[in-house]
Amino acid sequence: MSRTRVLIAEDNDELAALIADWLAPDYDVRVATDGREAVERFDESVDVTLLDRRMPGLSGDEVLDRIRDEHADVRVGMVTAVEPDFDVLAMGFDDYVVKPVLEPDVVGLVRRLESLSDYDDTMAEYYRLASTLATLEEAKSDAELDASDEYAAARERLRAVRERADRTLDLESTDRLF
Repeated sequence: MSRTRVLIAEDNDELAALIADWLAPDYDVRVATDGREAVERFDESVDVTLLDRRMPGLSGDEVLDRIRDEHADVRVGMVTAVEPDFDVLAMGFDDYVVKPVLEPDVVGLVRRLESLSDYDDTMAEYYRLASTLATLEEAKSDAELDASDEYAAARERLRAVRERADRTLDLESTDRLF
């Protein structure tokens, strides 16, 4: 399994290097020190992006818009000194952390963003299984369903996927209170 790729877009070189050092043991890290470079360094292999809102070239808000235009399902965390205002309601980020940040803040943020991706994948699998089972349940009699080992295995798989989704939600809710 490949490591999660994180793009750090931070114009403070020292902070960018520090965040990269914090994440490097567990993640494949790319660093961009201005907005234009962030857009250039972003591609479909990036799983998580950490954006500062105030950067030269393009602001983090502009970078976010461009990233969402290209790759809507990448996870984005804003890591910024900008205190949130009502404008954040219209932005498409997944999490928002105000500087100053410590290592546990950043590592926790990336883990939360990773779990959101896992949850999305889990829910897609759940939907596929539930839809397929519903189709079979419409087409087959109860006796036919009871006699099918494949159907029983799919029902068990659906139960396991539901439990995985529930555990992911439980981890999210205990990791950060909303």
